[in-house]
Amino acid sequence: MLFNLSPEDSRPVFRQIVDEVQRCVAVGVLKPGEPLPAVRQLASELKVNANTVQHAYRTLESDGTVYVKRGIGTFVSPRARPVAGRRAVVARQLAERMLREAYRHGILASDLIAAIEEVAPISAAKK
Repeated sequence: MLFNLSPEDSRPVFRQIVDEVQRCVAVGVLKPGEPLPAVRQLASELKVNANTVQHAYRTLESDGTVYVKRGIGTFVSPRARPVAGRRAVVARQLAERMLREAYRHGILASDLIAAIEEVAPISAAKK
């Protein structure tokens, strides 16, 4: 599956979809001109209401990330290109999200950093 949604995430589902599409575009997983899944197809895969996916797609269209060809589908905009150094931006966004979640669960930043450092060598060994 292209998008990763989390029921524990405090962001609304439509926002998670928007952020995932933008992340995929930014890191080059989705390329300009490439089609996004049909609204009903994505809603079925993600087990969400089709109106939620439609809302996300409209948001992406209004910010210029995608464009719609009536009757054909939704496509990544030619203006939406991978951003040099985007890995650092994505890493920061992930860190911010992780910190928000950690604080919600009463975990300090230092505890989270220690856990990441503990898990990192394991993750690297699996590659």
